[in-house]
Amino acid sequence: MSKIAVVYWSGTGNTEAMAKAVLKGAKEKDADVVMLTPSEFEASMIDSLDAIAFGCPAMGAEVLEESEFEPMFSSCLSRLSGKKVALFGSYGWGDGEWMRSWEKTCEDAGVELSFESVICNEEPDGEAVAACNALGAALAE
Repeated sequence: MSKIAVVYWSGTGNTEAMAKAVLKGAKEKDADVVMLTPSEFEASMIDSLDAIAFGCPAMGAEVLEESEFEPMFSSCLSRLSGKKVALFGSYGWGDGEWMRSWEKTCEDAGVELSFESVICNEEPDGEAVAACNALGAALAE
């Protein structure tokens, strides 16, 4: 049984809805999965996990949330090599630049993303929910 964490930050509830869909997809594959906020997650927990899905919306000038999520994520980067890692999040403007920057940060740190990142504009629609379910299921396999 895969042990998975879905770690997310959400300001409006859109990324939280995506996190719940990732969680559901993993649970449907009988994974041992937990959903956590940045204040509940720390880098030392990574060693006990098989996979992690990180979710954060675009903030400000298309960046990760800077007070809670980004510091937590940066503290995790050096421990993510060799783990199944996936990214997801929502945005309200722009074209998804924050996700491309986030993916590049992972690549530069030697973290290989296991699956295509899932993004959606504003509230997740049926297609985005299905993609998040599939992401969770894939992390569990």
